[in-house]
Amino acid sequence: MRRRIIPYNPGLKVRAGELRRNSTLSEVMLWNHLKRRQMRGYQFLRQKPLDNFIVDFFCHDLMLAIEIDGSSHDCKIEKDRERQKILESYRVRFLRFSDADVKKNMGGVLRCLEKWIEGFERKHPPAPFKGG
Repeated sequence: MRRRIIPYNPGLKVRAGELRRNSTLSEVMLWNHLKRRQMRGYQFLRQKPLDNFIVDFFCHDLMLAIEIDGSSHDCKIEKDRERQKILESYRVRFLRFSDADVKKNMGGVLRCLEKWIEGFERKHPPAPFKGG
């Protein structure tokens, strides 16, 4: 599958670095299961700039953004919806988990993510190797 290029605002790189250095507990907890290709061999990045936004986690091969919604998102529901709609126009797919689920039900969060990836892999099998 050919990778899609998603433009991003280079000015967000500094802010993304700040967010990585000041991660929430739930972000750190989930990152511990995503880093170093631990999730079925896929590379996830954290606090990834896409367009004019920063998503919590992103896997380019899956075109998947994972967002952890905590209490700070309660007053930004409409803004989050619009942001997601814009990023979906680039064919980015979203999985959202609550802060509480990540903290109290990590097994369920990981099973949900694995199930999503299995469905993706069924729909997008890898191309056969044409050695040379």
